[in-house]
Amino acid sequence: MRLRSDIFASALIRRAEAQGAVAMLRRRGAAEAGAVFIKLDRLDGRAAVYGPAPQSEDPPEGVDRLFSKVHADDWVDPAEAEARLKREFMFDPDMWLIEIEDREGRVFVDLAA
Repeated sequence: MRLRSDIFASALIRRAEAQGAVAMLRRRGAAEAGAVFIKLDRLDGRAAVYGPAPQSEDPPEGVDRLFSKVHADDWVDPAEAEARLKREFMFDPDMWLIEIEDREGRVFVDLAA
């Protein structure tokens, strides 16, 4: 059984902050099943956007959700990341957005291979 999106988002924010990053909820989506997106800002002009991994990716046992970058490059300009998120909002108004600011580039979630 999958964790509710509101519980997952709260736990992710707490996990990131416990490890020294700054994390904040920028958009609240559907509590039970809204898709969770993450904007990672390295605070040096580089950012990344992560969203749910394709459903073809089976998460390993004990992993609730898998994420993958929604863009081809390793890092993008923060303005480009915001533009991508705006398109996602238009497509899915029930989505969640968590922003993490971390100079080390840690995203604190499980990533698809």
